[in-house]
Amino acid sequence: MNGRIAEGGAAPALRLSSICKRFGPLLANDSISLEVGSGEVVALLGENGAGKTTLMNILFGHYVADSGSVEVDGQRLASGDPHAALRAGIGMVHQHFTLVENMSVAENVVLGTESLFAAASRRTDEAGRIESLCEEIGLGAGPGAIVGELSVGERQRVEIVKALYRNSKILILDEPTAVLAPFEIDSLFEILRRLVRRGLSVIFISHKLAEAMAISDRIVVLRKGRMVGERAPADTTPEELASMMVGEPVALPKVPARDSGPVVLELRDVSTASRSMRVNLDRVSLSLRAGRITGIAGVAGNGQAALASVLSGTMRAASGRMLLNGAEPARWSPESALARGVARIPEDRLATGMIGDMSVVENMISEQCRSPQFSRNGLLRRGDARRFAERVIAEYGVACSSPNMAVRLLSGGNIQKLILGRALAPEPQVVIANQPTRGLDVGAVAHVQERLLAARGRGAAVLLISEDLEEVMSLSDKVSVMSGGRLSPETDRGELGIRELGALMARKSFDGPQAQHAA
Repeated sequence: MNGRIAEGGAAPALRLSSICKRFGPLLANDSISLEVGSGEVVALLGENGAGKTTLMNILFGHYVADSGSVEVDGQRLASGDPHAALRAGIGMVHQHFTLVENMSVAENVVLGTESLFAAASRRTDEAGRIESLCEEIGLGAGPGAIVGELSVGERQRVEIVKALYRNSKILILDEPTAVLAPFEIDSLFEILRRLVRRGLSVIFISHKLAEAMAISDRIVVLRKGRMVGERAPADTTPEELASMMVGEPVALPKVPARDSGPVVLELRDVSTASRSMRVNLDRVSLSLRAGRITGIAGVAGNGQAALASVLSGTMRAASGRMLLNGAEPARWSPESALARGVARIPEDRLATGMIGDMSVVENMISEQCRSPQFSRNGLLRRGDARRFAERVIAEYGVACSSPNMAVRLLSGGNIQKLILGRALAPEPQVVIANQPTRGLDVGAVAHVQERLLAARGRGAAVLLISEDLEEVMSLSDKVSVMSGGRLSPETDRGELGIRELGALMARKSFDGPQAQHAA
């Protein structure tokens, strides 16, 4: 794909000039200048906290830059005006989709573009245009489909239709492949190539370096608020890009071979019937062994959340049995799970992992504040709580000015390190790690993976639930795929390639009696 940079004095599609933004003493953007040509894909890389989000918020008018300017097609964009950005043709597809699940595709597309009084007649007038856009990007479900019934990849296409419906000329994609299966990533890239050939400009924000290299014309790297380099994909490597992002060479950990121990936690034909889950478990059997990482791959929303919830005690099984060290617990709850050495790393670090307005100390003891370690006669042992928080901060390399600061002020990577420390510092016998590296940069990913391997090394049974196939394949001793609330039979690491696992992920479910997992 050949990007088209403005020539002969013509203005680029987008120009950011000397953008500076401070938040108190933090210089989030330090004189960043960036141009994107018409029909060009620019990948924007950087660690968590490097300034990417701040820069995009300035572009959309959510923040006002302290200095600098934004131009679209040579026209200066008003500061702090999101409507001006939309009118200028700037669209964005967020990592976490902003769709109403009980509404149709067409209703989601037109939502917010017109008054409620005009919606019915306008929808009729624009039905043909929406249908044409759906066909253009390969959304076979059509405008009348209910969004809640669509796959993750189809929902992402709805977000792209929304942007195109609003006549976006510049499309920002935030971690667009984070929850997609390999075949969905291929489809997304083909859609983008078609749109770019038509003149659409794309800013591709990602932590997946190989994918950024595959789809972009240029790669721009931010570090600590500054633009530290620009490369053509043909002239760089993932290793060089990772080093530019972090400031030093980065290597993902190696997985040493080792024999696994006895079964620690086991599910036998477990099903759930929770109304809060889009997909429940359907006769799932699973064995977690000491000193072994068991990886679960799958497209988002196929029962992974229910599996993690049952194991960590936040959901009860409707049928089947769960055994811990060979015995069936009389009562299973989050508190009893923690007391028996079952730790969890939740899927959503902000919604369920931490309470943003509470301090680091408060969050560090939130799951065990009534344990003897932190409480005596109903009174909090504040000194012990603070020392535990300081220990986690030091051992896990958390960039934190004070244990008393609010967690919401930390970057995503640092929040994840705190969650890891809270879960792993007590040395649990079982670790339920649900999407532990989602949205993290390459340096933070390496840190998280090293900690999970260390837990495996000391004998913990680790369940790794991840939508990142490369992560599952590289870290796991045993691999299964979850689809439609069921698990595929286990395979050894390296037995199946990424395309074979991707094909399993594309299946609706695994029919017939589920193969028993090795006990």
